[in-house]
Amino acid sequence: MRTKALLCAAALAAGAVTSMAQSNVYSLNVVGYYNVNVPANKYVLLANQLNTTNNTIGSVLGTSQDGAIFQKFLNGYTAYVYDSLVPGWTPDGNATLNPGEGGFYKSPVATTLTFVGEVLQGNLTNTLPINKYAVRSSIVPQAGTLTQLGIPAEDGDVVQTYGNGYTAYVYDSLAPGWTPSEPSLTVGQSFFYKKASTSTQSQWVRNFTVQ
Repeated sequence: MRTKALLCAAALAAGAVTSMAQSNVYSLNVVGYYNVNVPANKYVLLANQLNTTNNTIGSVLGTSQDGAIFQKFLNGYTAYVYDSLVPGWTPDGNATLNPGEGGFYKSPVATTLTFVGEVLQGNLTNTLPINKYAVRSSIVPQAGTLTQLGIPAEDGDVVQTYGNGYTAYVYDSLAPGWTPSEPSLTVGQSFFYKKASTSTQSQWVRNFTVQ
């Protein structure tokens, strides 16, 4: 696919091509940003889809409103609260928030979170645990359906999106496809995914190159 189609919802700025001293080796990093709007006192299931030098809650989410909450799910929820007197996220602003991960964010006032970082390229892998829920997202800032994003769907897989409540989708090859419909995801959106106990594909692999 062409980059425009893949990253149309993310504003990207190509980093300058730089040559290493006394050599013919070149590097091209693509840096981008995207915004996630968070209404006051409502949970949003957001995602980190850009790589930084420090992919932690404290670094990626940065300074927030006092009382802002981020909830990360890993076989249960862990809550992190922002306190300007600390200052930072408690109990641990060093908890990871890597590209392809996400969680619930709630702010006491309406706010816009801006994510800035490098668009990862090459062979990208995100693990989808079998028979247990995990919060996942595209590793790159791309909008599209689950099929367009390359999800390795198998019979019995379940996706749950969140928007003032959960909506569940189940994959059935006889349908064929996702029922009651196939969800379409926006840039910066994460979701719950559970591979069926009979699943054989637990790796969400994509080969992505900015062109």
